[in-house]
Amino acid sequence: MSEIYHLLAPFYDALNAEVDYEAWRGYYEAQFRTYLSSPPTRILDLACGTGSMALSLAKAGYTVTGLDLSPEMLTCAQERTDREGLGDRLMLTMQDMTDFDVGGGYDAVVCTLDGINHLISREAVRRCFTAVRECLREGGLFLFDLNSHYKFEVIYGEEVYTMETDDAYCVWQNDYHPKTGTCDFYIDLFTRRRDGAYVRHQDVQREKYYSLTTVKRLLGACGFSLESVHGGIDDHAVTETDDRWYLTARAI
Repeated sequence: MSEIYHLLAPFYDALNAEVDYEAWRGYYEAQFRTYLSSPPTRILDLACGTGSMALSLAKAGYTVTGLDLSPEMLTCAQERTDREGLGDRLMLTMQDMTDFDVGGGYDAVVCTLDGINHLISREAVRRCFTAVRECLREGGLFLFDLNSHYKFEVIYGEEVYTMETDDAYCVWQNDYHPKTGTCDFYIDLFTRRRDGAYVRHQDVQREKYYSLTTVKRLLGACGFSLESVHGGIDDHAVTETDDRWYLTARAI
């Protein structure tokens, strides 16, 4: 786990304040109603980060396990869980999304905010899908999203982006490599100390583009059928300018 995620943990929610987790949960619930014969009782939130989606699901009455590799992210998630009084519905575990064991019998697994794109080899994706299948009951659902080709080519590209809170400033330069389908993010994070001075941290992260054809093939090899792909949480069909794809797979 990269140091940058440890450092970002206290600021992660503020830096991603534009993400509407309640609306996203509503999309998941629509998929549950479409593809499950009854509402799920046990849900795994894969790469849960600071727990925003896991908490949203727990508040809606589901029993949730949140899994992440960053202890700092999980600490934030636990603090939020305690504040909300949801400890009876949300359990957290520190494990690798490509090699985890949470037992079996889950009705659904969700992975929010391009977690799969952070796996930079097909073998890593295969291991992740295999572990997900092992924890799902037959007929259970795996719901995840991928950054699209448009996002890698146009939105990431060679652009520079910034995010800022009262106590942190984050800037990253993108470097997209079309031949390999990978994008490197050169990140500078400035965090403010108690005396008002800022400390600079640097890191390089990478994401990889996967085509829908590749992902469908990997899902099939790991015991899934791909049930649907949408271009947004409003259920619209995929278009060339969607920046994110939303996939629903069923364990067979």
